[in-house]
Amino acid sequence: MPTLFLATLYEYSPLFYITVVFVCFVVTSGFVLGWFRLDVPVILRNSEEADSLSVVSKKQMRQVKNPFGLDITNPDAASITSGISLTPNCLENCMLTCYWGCSVQRLQEALQHHLYCFLIKSPTALENVLYGEYLHKEQHVVQKHGKEEIYTQLPPDSQLEDFGSLPRTHYPLVAFLTLSDEEDRESYDIVSMLAVIHIPDRCYRLPCRIMYQYLLTSQGQFYDLKQLFMSANDYQLQSTSDSSSQDSTADKDLLEKFGLSEEDVQEDNAKDCVVCQNGTVNWVLLPCRHVCLCDGCLRYFQHCPICRQFVQESFPLCSQSSPTSDGSSPIEED
Repeated sequence: MPTLFLATLYEYSPLFYITVVFVCFVVTSGFVLGWFRLDVPVILRNSEEADSLSVVSKKQMRQVKNPFGLDITNPDAASITSGISLTPNCLENCMLTCYWGCSVQRLQEALQHHLYCFLIKSPTALENVLYGEYLHKEQHVVQKHGKEEIYTQLPPDSQLEDFGSLPRTHYPLVAFLTLSDEEDRESYDIVSMLAVIHIPDRCYRLPCRIMYQYLLTSQGQFYDLKQLFMSANDYQLQSTSDSSSQDSTADKDLLEKFGLSEEDVQEDNAKDCVVCQNGTVNWVLLPCRHVCLCDGCLRYFQHCPICRQFVQESFPLCSQSSPTSDGSSPIEED
């Protein structure tokens, strides 16, 4: 059809035909050369042109010290009937309050109260919002830097075997960590932590795990902690209590045979960037939350090299000037 149109146009007026072809050539050249300030998609780029790609925006973060830590001891053995063992690891003296069968609605209202009404930084403040809508409560004292296991379970006379089918109106267990001393509450940005824990029962035998963790701050905000997906496992050498001294000596002899030390092996295993295999992973990619790139490789990628999801933002685990210390967490800067 275009050929027939051009042939007819040429037969009608050769001069007009030449003028039309020239105008089309000029417009096409203008688009290609960018005369009209319009971007032209480029399929192939060399390494030099890759530097001109738009850089993924870096999220503004600030480091805050989190005084609370909570782990589940032996989650495979946890159940509604047998209870659960928790291991808190806190930087200060704390109070652990366990609420069995806590109301979902009341807990969400408590978070809203922390935002708009009053700070939820003590068990009493949380009690005023829950209105007693839970089945059982236990309180335990947690010593500073103590890692003692705390066992909690429903009373035997409750005879509860499950919390019903979905959608459930009660969480199996809510663990609430608060600072014991009033002075500590004034010195930390994070004043309490709420952990919602799933425990297998008769209806749902999914593995025991922490479903949600909320950090409540002294500024009247709360943050939902998200798990980061690391690119490699930590292969640092660790000595176990049941390992024999002969095995440890054999490992050292083997390292000396190849001219290596334990420090060299630990340093080499810490470099696990999925691209260059040399730099230490440091950047968290959002929204996929993969931690797989080092400082040098970040600028070359607009898609996550693991899941290929488009990277909207990123933030570093630690800066080169001030490395992250134990107990600190990156928080989004408002």
